[in-house]
Amino acid sequence: MKLKLHALSGAIALLTIACFWTSTALVELFGTHAQIAQVKTAILYGMALLIPAMATAGATGAALGKGWRLPEVAAKSRRMKLIAANGLLVLLPSAVFLALRANAGQFDTLFYFVQALELLAGATNITLLTLNLRAGLALRRRRAG
Repeated sequence: MKLKLHALSGAIALLTIACFWTSTALVELFGTHAQIAQVKTAILYGMALLIPAMATAGATGAALGKGWRLPEVAAKSRRMKLIAANGLLVLLPSAVFLALRANAGQFDTLFYFVQALELLAGATNITLLTLNLRAGLALRRRRAG
């Protein structure tokens, strides 16, 4: 059960961040300021799904990896710490800032700087989560084999 919960929560986290990133990129390229504000607000509300998914993935991953002394498990753990730090220190504050600025109609240099930082941090987390997914699948095959 723990393994299924870990896989599901990790997949939800990865898909949610990918959805946030894609929505942001598309609305920035093709949307109006009003549409940008809508996407930024939706992303902020979407944190109610993302944060518990990330916490569950981290907690179940730590429980599943307990006692394993494999380099793949250690690498997943290191990546998860980077993902969490990136999320808490960059992505969450950026989401709040960008939603507030967009809803106030403040699309200035600072807004676009933070937007670029958020896109970079989001792409980083997508990459790290994808690497953890691949490593998890490899560990599962190893365990079954």
